[in-house]
Amino acid sequence: MAEAGKTKYRRILLKLSGEVFQNKEKRLGVDPEICDGIAQRVKTVHDMGVEVGIVVGGGNIFRGASGEQRGIDRSSGDYMGMLATIINALALQNALEHAGVHTRVLTAIEIEKAAEPFILRRAIRHLEKGRVIILGGGTGNPYFSTDSAAALRASEIGADVLLKATKVDGVYTSDPMQDPEAERYTHLSYQEALMKSLKVMDGAAFSLCMENSIPIIVFNFFETGSIEGVVAGKKIGTLVS
Repeated sequence: MAEAGKTKYRRILLKLSGEVFQNKEKRLGVDPEICDGIAQRVKTVHDMGVEVGIVVGGGNIFRGASGEQRGIDRSSGDYMGMLATIINALALQNALEHAGVHTRVLTAIEIEKAAEPFILRRAIRHLEKGRVIILGGGTGNPYFSTDSAAALRASEIGADVLLKATKVDGVYTSDPMQDPEAERYTHLSYQEALMKSLKVMDGAAFSLCMENSIPIIVFNFFETGSIEGVVAGKKIGTLVS
């Protein structure tokens, strides 16, 4: 366990989008090498004595909203997306176990042969025993994003912070990939994030975190030392609080 004072947060909820599991060529599916890299970053934070819960998306395999555009019923498409998140959860579990981190996959949709059902008391007990919990299946309901699932699970497990992992170093006034004049916010209030309709998370997720006073930090997960810096309390990325 980490020494007292070494970390700002005791328990975190890390939100990983499905896209972070893709390779550089943006091919659909799970890249084992990228999974291993994610696992090493999670292991580093876990070794600092932080209790870690992870919510994974499934956009690298299937996204319900895009399926609807191709004629798939929205509810059916969302359930397909939930199953995709469970595939990612199992892939990440495999990588973490190979890295020597004890884990449990808990899902909102019961798949007893592959994972445990999400039961709050059981999830908290796993965290207290030093296991990383990987939460798949979204909320278990259609029409809710995995961002909303992350806000919900962060609230339920009593997380000190919700870490939104992205490939950019925070929230910008516009897309920094397309606008060289884009400026990064260092801090936003929940109300500002909602009023500006920022695309980094949906309104339901912002609202739920606001109601439960859970700060959100948006940061570049793939920048060396970023997640360690965040949990140590360094000013990295954009804070929404």
